[in-house]
Amino acid sequence: MRIMRMLVMFDLPTGNKKERRSYADFRKFLIKDGYHMEQFSVYSRVLLSRDSADAHLKRLKANLPIAGAVTVLTLTEKQYEGREVLVDSRPGSGKTADPGPQLTLAF
Repeated sequence: MRIMRMLVMFDLPTGNKKERRSYADFRKFLIKDGYHMEQFSVYSRVLLSRDSADAHLKRLKANLPIAGAVTVLTLTEKQYEGREVLVDSRPGSGKTADPGPQLTLAF
């Protein structure tokens, strides 16, 4: 079994009521389908196999919003773990060095 991660990144218009509803529905679908927010408009979920990735990609395609762009990136867990979260911690920057709690999976 090869653990994988699916990242969904999207840029959706919210200029009118129909677009805002479409954005909200897509976001609710992601959360209901087991994705968690990495950043605004970037969500990820754990997958247990390539078949699972294919099934989730089909579900994403079936729930696409009416407008905008959705990008999907599938990574192995090892590739995902190699990411770096960069936070400006210079004195006077007004930001803290602690990015907050992160999702940790124990296997």
